[in-house]
Amino acid sequence: MGSKLLEMKGVNKRFPGVYALKDVDFTLESGEVHALLGENGAGKSTLIKILGGIYSIDEGKIFIEGNEVQIDNVKDAKSYGISIIHQEIVLVPYLSIAENIYLGQEPLTKSGFVDKKRMFDNAQKFLDDFDLGLSADTLIKNLTVAQQQMIEILKAVSFNANIIVMDEPTSSLSEKEVEFLFKTIRSLKAKGVGIVYISHRMNELLQITDKITVMRDGIYVGTVITKETKIEQLITMMVGRELTNYYVRDFCSLDDIVLSVNNLSKRGVLDNASFELHKGEILGFAGLVGAGRSELMKCIFGLDSFDNGEVFVNGEKLIITNPNDAIKNKIAYVTENRKEEGLFLIKSVQYNVTIKVLHEFLKFFRVNSKYENNMTNNYIRELSIKTPNTKQLVGNLSGGNQQKVLIARWLATKPRILILDEPTRGVDVGAKAEIYAIMNQLVREGVSIIMISSELPEVINMSDRIAVMYKGKVQKMLNREQFNQETIMYYATGGN
Repeated sequence: MGSKLLEMKGVNKRFPGVYALKDVDFTLESGEVHALLGENGAGKSTLIKILGGIYSIDEGKIFIEGNEVQIDNVKDAKSYGISIIHQEIVLVPYLSIAENIYLGQEPLTKSGFVDKKRMFDNAQKFLDDFDLGLSADTLIKNLTVAQQQMIEILKAVSFNANIIVMDEPTSSLSEKEVEFLFKTIRSLKAKGVGIVYISHRMNELLQITDKITVMRDGIYVGTVITKETKIEQLITMMVGRELTNYYVRDFCSLDDIVLSVNNLSKRGVLDNASFELHKGEILGFAGLVGAGRSELMKCIFGLDSFDNGEVFVNGEKLIITNPNDAIKNKIAYVTENRKEEGLFLIKSVQYNVTIKVLHEFLKFFRVNSKYENNMTNNYIRELSIKTPNTKQLVGNLSGGNQQKVLIARWLATKPRILILDEPTRGVDVGAKAEIYAIMNQLVREGVSIIMISSELPEVINMSDRIAVMYKGKVQKMLNREQFNQETIMYYATGGN
């Protein structure tokens, strides 16, 4: 690590009725990976948006390599060598990889036209250098979420930025792709690039960062040297109290089989996938990106069709052609992509919670508003959803509270089988602990849960059993005494 690349001093930012940042300091040195850590709503994203020119600064100063600068817009930020990889993918789906990488900065011919050959050749060289195995003319819409995330990273790296901000860069990546990302980060460090790294995955922070700055409620809490700190200390700094019993589980004997999936197949996606789910258990699903975990659950829930196989609930064979068939059989599915596939962000908390059970308070074309309000308030209370009121727009809530609203919607359908696809993705440690407690309470009440997760500590600590998938099939079913990361990865990579 060398000289100071970035200093942000006494940064303040207000929104109507909210003090988002108050006298925040942050420093980044060349060749350093410096994490920003805090619960959802702590001010991390606001600070980064000021650095990236998306928000204006109210008070405070910004220095780049010792010189005070004013960043009024995104163009200013880029001119100072600042590149931001946002948590939400912002690629254009119907343009190619090359067109996305060079969007707004296309190379031109002498006559002023876009030099497509040079653009595609350069993009292909980037892809080959990073060994992504992709063609530069592939449309973004044809890539997986993980591949799109890698293109976002490549786009930021491609313009020789001195300061790169990575906001939850591994949220959609498999273990193998995370290793590749970390290799890329170490390569950038060696070139003197400074990286601001935002993640809720504590183990990642300990592995890849040099320093960690913690924020809480828009205020700077402190900065620690990574190798000199422990996870427990970071959690205490984040939440302002000791967070005990992080993983909340009451393990009990497995009862009757409530769901049987036999030889489910879908050409190119699923290969005779089979498993059983017991009453009152959490069955974890592990595997690399592309193993078919989400695809399998979408087939069970009726979002996708399958070619062959059978699904039984409580011993009765189901014909599921759409999600309504699944819901009638008390199956619920919380998608991994809450913003695109789950929530109505411009609608209220109440709308989002009750949309699947409208029939309960509709009578003769009149809505029983009191019943609807009571139901919403009950879930707000039971799931500890932090919202001013039931009419608050879901898009204005933190990620953790958005996730709990989505869970509340499906709990309102009174499911007996609950499928949770990446239930804590992009959620801070405090909200994670609350979601784990909710899951534990549900299985105590006899609900059976299928949990897909890319976080192995989460799968290991919350599951009664773990199904490991590989290339569309359930490669291995593990009991608790067999749980460890090495065993899971062995079967996830094709071990037999």
